[in-house]
Amino acid sequence: MNVPVTPFTPAETLRAALAGLLDGLPPTQAAQAVDRLIANYRGRTPTDAPVLRDRSDVAAYAAYRMPATFEAVRSALGALAEAAPAEWAPDSHVDVGGGTGAATWAVAATWDGERPVTVLDWAEPALALGRELASAYEPLKSAVWQRSRIGSALTIESTDLVTVSYVLGELTDGDRRAVVDAAASAARSAVVIVEPGTPDGYGRVIEARDRLIAAGFRIAAPCPHSAACPIVPGSDWCHFSARVSRSSLHRQVKGGSLAYEDEKFSYVAATRFPVATAEGRVVRRPQIRKGQVLLDLCSADEALRRETVTKRHGTLYRAARDADWGDAWPPAAAD
Repeated sequence: MNVPVTPFTPAETLRAALAGLLDGLPPTQAAQAVDRLIANYRGRTPTDAPVLRDRSDVAAYAAYRMPATFEAVRSALGALAEAAPAEWAPDSHVDVGGGTGAATWAVAATWDGERPVTVLDWAEPALALGRELASAYEPLKSAVWQRSRIGSALTIESTDLVTVSYVLGELTDGDRRAVVDAAASAARSAVVIVEPGTPDGYGRVIEARDRLIAAGFRIAAPCPHSAACPIVPGSDWCHFSARVSRSSLHRQVKGGSLAYEDEKFSYVAATRFPVATAEGRVVRRPQIRKGQVLLDLCSADEALRRETVTKRHGTLYRAARDADWGDAWPPAAAD
């Protein structure tokens, strides 16, 4: 694939690079590959072999899943950026199990500038395509795409930021713990872990959260504290949503007519440096009613609560009407 170099933002450049990715791949073959990949993505059976097996799989994955992974990771990184000191930006990045590199694009979209980037994955076809896609964006051209088994034998060189997105569900229990521990050991500043927004995905995030805290990290987002999650196990799960533009392949596979879909995800962002955590986090879609907004919050006092904001709250009410699922609350401008 000859990827043109463009001057656009990371999101625009990635979208343009993905647009022609399925040229020459029969639609039926692409759809079949996507169906199998979705089964792995949603499944509960860990695998010790690469999910992406060949070029067809990788092209289907990149066109279908990469935009959603990008938006989910970018949302998690945005919450980290809000909590971090204004002057902080990662000076290096390792993406564990990064495949075609969605998280590297998300980091580039969150913080300007070029930094050393290494993508680790065990699927050579994914790394090859990721390298091709990255050639479209100048700050990612020098990224290192390294084949590595993601599991108990994983070693990560010291780096500022480690991301692990949509990976833990593919691993055995022991390998999952080893990967989180390796990320914690390697990260000088921050670790961000993103998983599907399912009960199982949330469970893996909570397990990782506990291990990061035990390793000396503090939670930057989404939790407004580093204490135990207040959700009673089995009663609910913490997850968020990112809006994703649908490609033609999305519409072909899902038969949907909308130009977008919402990617549900769970995540944790943890740091070694002090952060300005939110007083609360909106953990459900706000309910807007006549003259009031109902907000379900996880609060800094380690509890779940509902807050009702009415017109008499003035500026805060206007902010509540604009609030979105996953936002910090209250917003600084409305304090």
